[in-house]
Amino acid sequence: MDGNGRWAELRGLPRIEGHRRGAERSKEIVDVAQELGIKCLTLYAFSTENWQRPQAEVTTLMKILELFLKNEFAVLIRKNVVFRAIGETWRLPENIQALIRSVEEKSSCNTGMHLVAALSYSGRSEILRAVKKIMSERQEPEELTENYFSSQLDTAGLPQPDLIIRTSGERRLSNFLLWQSAYAELYFTDTLWPDFDKEEFMLAIQDFQSRERRFGKISLRSDAS
Repeated sequence: MDGNGRWAELRGLPRIEGHRRGAERSKEIVDVAQELGIKCLTLYAFSTENWQRPQAEVTTLMKILELFLKNEFAVLIRKNVVFRAIGETWRLPENIQALIRSVEEKSSCNTGMHLVAALSYSGRSEILRAVKKIMSERQEPEELTENYFSSQLDTAGLPQPDLIIRTSGERRLSNFLLWQSAYAELYFTDTLWPDFDKEEFMLAIQDFQSRERRFGKISLRSDAS
């Protein structure tokens, strides 16, 4: 969900206003995803690299996250959403960690869409942490399979992504779901995240639906999900 800061700067607004607008846009996209019957939606909300931003900006981002969780908690439960956070969540402020645990626990019995928040997330770090867990279990090399490795990742139990959308004109994954995205379709748009509305989301879905996805054949490959 890239482009919040640039959206604000183009309008002569503080960067943090872009993050606030981006959070509001996230709520809209969650609703649209539910309307479309999407089973799992992952939002890359805060990367490990984001910790390097100015302290004032990081503090405000944490406040926005806290308010989002508090304000949307009851809404997520009512809408039958299953909430889950992935990443180095232990680096987040303790009050936010507590909120995450509460939302995860109280939504765990829901049966609707899985909403996954990538917070303090890095694809490389996730892979390294999985390797360390496997090494600590002293598994034999022949016991290591793709399925077993996947079970050690933060996303264990979740489906592999079919479509990854990147906003703001960048043409890269930026350390997002590196293992899981092996067969995902990629969609890049110049639209900045605060402007990525329902219409833009539908364009991405329609583009995805128009692609010929052939697993293990010639050019385009995808998983079976």
